[in-house]
Amino acid sequence: MSIRTLPPYRVICGNKCNRDAAFKIAARWSDGVTRELKTYFLACDACVGKLYAKAVVKKTACRLTADESLGDPEVFELTRGHRDHELVRRSELETTESPTHSAS
Repeated sequence: MSIRTLPPYRVICGNKCNRDAAFKIAARWSDGVTRELKTYFLACDACVGKLYAKAVVKKTACRLTADESLGDPEVFELTRGHRDHELVRRSELETTESPTHSAS
């Protein structure tokens, strides 16, 4: 029996700009036993600042049980085939300001 692999699917920015997502905006969550990243948004390089700001607001609305903990939103490079604990954090993008881009 051969194993059939599916082709990679396109991951789109959560700001509905139709660009490919390059970053995962997430917070470290735990219930005391399990730990994972709680994903707020997937973002392209142009929308990461705007979506990071939205994630900060969303985090303040989260209700937690007594055993749960939730860190502040962080920005990680979205790398196909890598698990959450392997993602590289990009703290320089953790701002509510939009990054400036030079024209190519």
